[in-house]
Amino acid sequence: MGKLDGKVAVITGGARGQGRSHALTLAREGADIVICDIAAQIDTVPYPMATEAQLQETVRLVEDLDRRCVAVRADVRDLGQMEAVAERAMSEFGRIDILLANAGIFSFGAVVEMSAQTWQDMIDTNLTGVFNAMRAVLPHMIQQRSGRIVATSSMAGRAGFPNIGHYVAAKWGVIGLVKSVALEVAPYGITVNAVCPTSVNTDMIQNEPAYKLFLPDVEHPTREDAARAFATLNAIPVPWVEPQDISNAILFLVSDEARYITGEAMPVAAGQNASNVV
Repeated sequence: MGKLDGKVAVITGGARGQGRSHALTLAREGADIVICDIAAQIDTVPYPMATEAQLQETVRLVEDLDRRCVAVRADVRDLGQMEAVAERAMSEFGRIDILLANAGIFSFGAVVEMSAQTWQDMIDTNLTGVFNAMRAVLPHMIQQRSGRIVATSSMAGRAGFPNIGHYVAAKWGVIGLVKSVALEVAPYGITVNAVCPTSVNTDMIQNEPAYKLFLPDVEHPTREDAARAFATLNAIPVPWVEPQDISNAILFLVSDEARYITGEAMPVAAGQNASNVV
């Protein structure tokens, strides 16, 4: 018996990284999975984004766990595409029990020199994308009078950080959205929470542009150089946590053990949260 036997989870940004880890974690506990991913490049993102091949690899890995997995190429910036993902989930499985609004991007630059497109792509993906995913699944959850939603925010949603003001704004916004929607849908048996990771060991930070955010004077910083810099953020002396660490927290939030937890923003942050006042 798994914690999620008979449940259906929709996961945005499921081609790799945290999204793939979440898909496999929930599948191990008995859930069937619907994943979506843009599986294409956004021009303002300075590292290679996920591919169709990676999306299909997540499907294979879930199916190896003897669970069903449906993959859809979809852009969270587009409400119509997210509604199509929800409709696909309903046609395949007849229900949506869990939404993990996980899709996100990372880019860099001071606000004084940031292009309007860089700002817009960030807000459209990391904040409006969460709204679109919620808006697409909530009618189905309300009708069945149950559901679990977890959105991926960040420790950057609890503080200010230079040179990623657009990312920080989006992630603060996710927390406000989560708390507001939690109040709206609580009468329907739906919980809505956020997770707030510190840096996570995925392609989003394991790239030279992200390393240079911490080491702007190093011409070609290495992963080893970056590890020392990233570790300064955390009370526990690690540079980053693993995707599985976030998946473990999400599994708790979508399980019956967390049935009375809603409107929360849970840090998984190696102690980075200990000095925050919000």
